[in-house]
Amino acid sequence: MILRLAIGSLAARALTVAMTILAIALSVALFLGVEKVRTGAKASFADTISGTDLIVGARSGSVQLLLYSVFRIGNATNNVTWESYQDIEARPEVDWIVPISLGDSHRQFRVMGTSTAFFEHYKYRQGRSLALSEGALMDDLFDTVIGADVAAALGYQVGDPIIVAHGIASFTEHKDQPFRVSGILEKTGTPVDRTVIVSMEAIEAIHVDWKSGARRPGQSTPVDVIRGMDLTPNSITAALVGVESPLQTFALQRAINEYNEEPLLAILPGVALQELWGIVGIAETALLAVSAMVVVTALIGMMATIFSSLNERRREMAIFRAMGARPVTILSMLILEAMLMAAVGAALGVALLYVGLVIAQPILDSAFGLWLPIEAPSMREVWVLVGVICAGAIVSLVPAIRAYRMSVADGMMVKT
Repeated sequence: MILRLAIGSLAARALTVAMTILAIALSVALFLGVEKVRTGAKASFADTISGTDLIVGARSGSVQLLLYSVFRIGNATNNVTWESYQDIEARPEVDWIVPISLGDSHRQFRVMGTSTAFFEHYKYRQGRSLALSEGALMDDLFDTVIGADVAAALGYQVGDPIIVAHGIASFTEHKDQPFRVSGILEKTGTPVDRTVIVSMEAIEAIHVDWKSGARRPGQSTPVDVIRGMDLTPNSITAALVGVESPLQTFALQRAINEYNEEPLLAILPGVALQELWGIVGIAETALLAVSAMVVVTALIGMMATIFSSLNERRREMAIFRAMGARPVTILSMLILEAMLMAAVGAALGVALLYVGLVIAQPILDSAFGLWLPIEAPSMREVWVLVGVICAGAIVSLVPAIRAYRMSVADGMMVKT
């Protein structure tokens, strides 16, 4: 009986009710959308590097090592000698190891020296491997593979020449040893997209005529002579390490951290990523709070709508009372109306969210590498929807109580 009365009352005010439901739906879709982006961004952030058990570098801080070795932000406090790298490589716990050498740049993009093993062992987004969209991996000493963002921003294609600058934001270039783009990587949504990748030997080759960060005056070694040199590096910036068994990870980490020849630091990428997210994740909380306020505003708008309709419905309420309806029936009907509007708005908001996900998922993945999975609502999201409906009932209590207290005489009286 009360449900039929509530539905009939809502149908009689279809336009106002529809606008209220739409406002709730948009606010719910926004809140859940922000939650999806938040969890997707956190997952994408954590999946920047996967399948790597340890990152090794000169002793500093775990976040600093993660920033410069994976995100190409900042610089190392020191390098790791090649002898130390070989000692780690020779340990029985090590399954594979990939050297990384940083320091140079190309038009504000970082240049990274590494081996071809990097393309085999670097994984992202739960085990996905790097893939070429064009060209091939480095085959010549002066070949380079560039990330998708580098190619897009600078308009490079396979075969184009690249001049590497010495250091970061430097005007000194290695013009006498130009590189050639041999391949372009597919978009990954990781710092690899903004990286120019060359071989470790190439890093040594372009610094043959350099000492202590400066070019030796009047010295220019021909490229043909450089090709015949021993280009084994003296040091590296960091190394990515995979172990034979996960059970050996902590033992290897401790052994590297206690290495006697030089101060080294081995970190677990997952732990360091969580630590870094704890620093940068404050923004997600603020964004979530703003979205929650939008939902609250929509619910307050619904309360205002019910309030504004009370004066128009005074006679209706009085007739109900005159026909024998108890005050609690009036109270229950208004609360039920609010719950119905909140429930329909929440359901419509979920529908809008999934329509938006279907449209935005491929766009966000290709443009930003942000993967938003389309899956059933999580328990957290279900509780949010239940909370919206309960909140709708709560905010309706104020106008419902006012209607409860209306008298038959007040409702039947015509004001002039």
